[in-house]
Formats: sequence, C-alpha cells, structure tokens
Amino acid sequence: MIGSLRGKLIEKRPSQVLLDVGGVGYQVQVPLSTFAVLAPLHSETTLLIYTHVREDQLALYGFATAREKHCFELLISASGVGPSLALKILSGMGIEDLVPAIRKGDVARLVLIPGVGKKTAERIVVELRDKLAAVEVQDTGKPTTRSQLESDVASALVNLGYDGRTVERAIEKARATANGSFEDLLRASLRILSSPGAHQGARGASP
Repeated sequence: MIGSLRGKLIEKRPSQVLLDVGGVGYQVQVPLSTFAVLAPLHSETTLLIYTHVREDQLALYGFATAREKHCFELLISASGVGPSLALKILSGMGIEDLVPAIRKGDVARLVLIPGVGKKTAERIVVELRDKLAAVEVQDTGKPTTRSQLESDVASALVNLGYDGRTVERAIEKARATANGSFEDLLRASLRILSSPGAHQGARGASP
C-alpha cells in the first residue's frame, strides 16, 4: 500500500494532480484544500496517500497534511460515504468549519456541501461526532500548535479508543521526554494514558 509519494509535480487541477516519481507518473485525486497549497509546476512535491483498492480499480487520494488525511479516513468510515464523496466534503468545507459542524450536529450546514443529502449528513453526525476529538483539539484556540508528528500520534491513540482531550493532555506531558520519533512519542503517551489518573479517559482501549 502506498503511504506517501514524493516527486515532480507535472500537472495539477483542482481535483487531480500528476506526480512523476522516478519516471513513473502517479495520478492522484486531491481536495481543494490540498490543491490550494501545492507548489508550482515542476517543483518537488510530497503528498500523503490513501490507497483505495477495489476489484476493478486502484485509486490514489493525496493530502498535504496528516490532519486532512485523517479526516478523509474518518469520513469514508461513515455509512454511505465513499472516497469520492469524502473528497467533495473536504473540498466543500474547510476542516476548521467541518469538524465543529459535525460535533454540533449541524445537519443544515452539512447539507450545503454539494453531494451531501440530509440522510447522509445525519449518518455522518451520528457516526463521527465522537471520533473527531483529536481533530477538534487543534481548533481550540490554544497558542501552541501541534506538529504533524503529534497529529499522527493523536490519531493513532484515538483510533485505539482513547478520548481526544485526554490524548491531548498526554501528548503535552510526553513531549518533554520523547526524542522526536513517532514510536517514542507514542510509547510515552501510552505510558501516561495507562496511569490510574488517565485511564478513565479511554473508551474501550486495552489497559
């Protein structure tokens, strides 16, 4: 499975780019948010990749940040939301607006996104509102910003079942002792989360 691609940007359109990686051209679907921050043509570009495989198709979806990719993966986990619709959702509403809308159950706002009907919006709210804590943390207005590494660790911990706000506190504490690698920060955060005081913040995670 392809996790990321780094190569020369040969072609770019609002919904699709072509990357030349070692002489091989990879066609990658992207949301508008990623398209907006792409480097000029013929520049070296790196995209995080979600590989979607079906019996008759292999499609690549690219993202500028781990946060975008994580939101995409959460969206396609909702019933009735495939990769194409998830990309439209990310293109139709920025993450800073999308996450609060889902958390607050703002169906009226979600249906304004092209391709999202009322039933789909309601399913997204019901199935994702409790899974978006790690994404929402970045929009709390705190003066410090989380690095991509910390976002990746937070996503992994939330997927394990830990509460997003508890994860945020654990990462803040672990940051002081971790050596800067994903594995080290993950282990340090897990040690904090498994302590008696933090255990109540887990939702079904293994002790």
